[in-house]
Amino acid sequence: MTSPFDRSVFINCPFDDDFAPLLQAMAFCVGYLGFFPRLAPENADNSAARLDRIIELIRGSKYGIHDLSRCKFSDTDQYARMNMPFELGLDHACRKFGTGGLADKVILVLEHAKYDYQKTLSDISGWDIKVHNGSFEKSMLHVRTWLVAHGAEKIGQSRIQGKYADFQGWYWKRELAAGSSENDIREYPTTEFIVAMHEWMDAGQPL
Repeated sequence: MTSPFDRSVFINCPFDDDFAPLLQAMAFCVGYLGFFPRLAPENADNSAARLDRIIELIRGSKYGIHDLSRCKFSDTDQYARMNMPFELGLDHACRKFGTGGLADKVILVLEHAKYDYQKTLSDISGWDIKVHNGSFEKSMLHVRTWLVAHGAEKIGQSRIQGKYADFQGWYWKRELAAGSSENDIREYPTTEFIVAMHEWMDAGQPL
């Protein structure tokens, strides 16, 4: 599937089970508004190949969504996750130092709770950081409002959420009919979810 630069949205976020509902909702919103959600591969062969792929995705996407929800310690024996702020830095540098279309890149930054970012990435103080509090509806609303502000069709949030529910029903019914268990479906990578989303839309959004 071709993903033109000016319709591609790089999504930089956690890939854990807890965040999956937010990631899938954001990816659906991006796709429903006529854009292409682009994700780093969830199982890269090695760190170098993964980083090269991330750089390729950032350079190929006019839009970037960066979620900083995992940038703090949850327990005393754990480390903060630096992947998300690192990729945000790559995207910001691409915009600041790139030429041509790269200079027109647009970035949305999300966090779990208000002002969390100031404890780990105070250099971006003054940016318009959006808070979702772990709500997939709120994360979808922020993505919808951001894309509409940058030229997407002005479709209402309630309609998008309703279509998302329709798609989820269709997707689960299809996968169960194909022999998947409910646990299987929950474990499938978001990349498969996105492919199914495009198939649903191409088929005229069947119920």
